[in-house]
Amino acid sequence: MSGHSRWSQIKRKKGKTDVQRGKIFSKILREITVAARNGGGDPKVNMRLKAAMESAKEANMPHDNIKRAIQKGTGELPGESYEEITYEGYAPGGVAVLVRVVTDNRNRTAPELRHMFEKHGGNLGAAGAVAWMFERKGLIQIDAEKISEDDLLGRALDAGATDMRRVEKVFEITTAPAEMDAVRGALEKSGVPVQEADVSFVPQSTVRVEGKDAAGVVKLIEALEDLDDVQSVYANYDIPDDVLEAISAA
Repeated sequence: MSGHSRWSQIKRKKGKTDVQRGKIFSKILREITVAARNGGGDPKVNMRLKAAMESAKEANMPHDNIKRAIQKGTGELPGESYEEITYEGYAPGGVAVLVRVVTDNRNRTAPELRHMFEKHGGNLGAAGAVAWMFERKGLIQIDAEKISEDDLLGRALDAGATDMRRVEKVFEITTAPAEMDAVRGALEKSGVPVQEADVSFVPQSTVRVEGKDAAGVVKLIEALEDLDDVQSVYANYDIPDDVLEAISAA
């Protein structure tokens, strides 16, 4: 499957340790703070903040933590000064990778990323190296076993989606970034069980990788996602579900 979404789903089935849960909390809190700083503290008008708060609720984060993160972003409470940076590079097999970070020290973050790319057979590139291969879109995923393609396509188009395709066991519905939340809401209201939804960087084309390269791509992405400053990793790999399952079980 293209991108990183299917691999994320497979990892979630394996469960999370307390350490992993703590890292997830930290990343979500940073996202909430930055979203509130950039767009204000009202989730009704700040869609990015609303999405971050929904992620926090899905992770069972205490409400007080969410409130404090918003107040740090709006300046009501003192907090760290974060900046958002997107780094670009290549994974094994020529797979393009975008890494979105939120950091309080870019002099720490850049060397850490470079080390991880080189350690896992990739390389960190210059700005503009691969970003042109991706488009920012809303991406909604539906379990293909829960609804027929024709039924979902009709509902998706009625809700305002721009496209839909089946990838392995999942239907991927794309929207304009600003329309993702409305389309998701309309689908859920019509009874469609949404598996995952966010604004993502979607590759315009993919690179098929298997065997050693597939394992190398997954190891690199896992290592990048494990870094504290990294919020999201996007890649244009195309790895079959059975290969991903085998890598997960190894």
